[in-house]
Amino acid sequence: MPDPPAQNTYRIDDLAHQTRTTVRTIRAYQDRGLLPRPERRGRANLYSETHVTRLHQIAHLLDRGYTLASIKELLDAWDTGRGLGGVLGLVTEVEGPWTDERPDRITRAELDARFGGTPDDGAVGEAVELGVLERIDGDPDTFLVPSPQELSVAVELHAAGVPLSAISGHLRELRGQVEYIAARFLEFTTEYVFARYLDDPEHRTDAHAAEAASLVRRLRPLARQTIDAELARAMRSLATRHLRTHLGAEQPAKAPCGDRSVALPASTIGVVEQLVGREHVSEFIALATERELQARSLDRLASGTAQGR
Repeated sequence: MPDPPAQNTYRIDDLAHQTRTTVRTIRAYQDRGLLPRPERRGRANLYSETHVTRLHQIAHLLDRGYTLASIKELLDAWDTGRGLGGVLGLVTEVEGPWTDERPDRITRAELDARFGGTPDDGAVGEAVELGVLERIDGDPDTFLVPSPQELSVAVELHAAGVPLSAISGHLRELRGQVEYIAARFLEFTTEYVFARYLDDPEHRTDAHAAEAASLVRRLRPLARQTIDAELARAMRSLATRHLRTHLGAEQPAKAPCGDRSVALPASTIGVVEQLVGREHVSEFIALATERELQARSLDRLASGTAQGR
């Protein structure tokens, strides 16, 4: 029976070159327990293909935003047989595209033509800042369009008479509200669906990670379907009421008494929660609003008195 092929071995300099890293980084990974110790042969430390694979895994996870501490936990899970491959599959599923829409490219000339033919460098810069357009290295006259649908909406609004600055402002406001809705949907599904995979060590095997990835694929379209349905319902109701009000068919409705739901940016809610605690968010916002209204009333009163004098 033939002997199995010998594995490649590397000195630390060769390993660093093979994996496009540095000797200092390799030693730091060893000190943190992320990388197995090399085999000692005489005076030389020799590394194997196992070390090459492990360094590629670490680089892959770092690129995806993981910290070294979380990477060590994942690698420890792999080493104890709890499965890293399934976890990486779940990560890939979550970080993959959440829409069937495909990015497109557009030249600067085509872009100017779609928005009336007048170049507007300020509007282009703002679109790049918002991510509606992305610059392409080495080709300053062409842009990547991550969402052609979003760009088409802007084109139609501009053709209807909406200034580009107003479109950008509206998108910023809308994005904050949508991110709040996305955060709430994520909290909801995590609490009722994914908590068992994230919190229970017994559910961190390859099989359970694959099951969680399958759930992500099934639940991914639900958020969009729910938003589509609720947006259609709200638009029909509000647009009908708005039209009737302006045509004089009905008087503007008075604000109802009691509690009302208001969409606020998730970042604002997060800051308030850190300041007063989650259970006091509503009370804090209500009191802050009341104080602002009282301050404005005092300002008006003082202003009117000073003018009378």
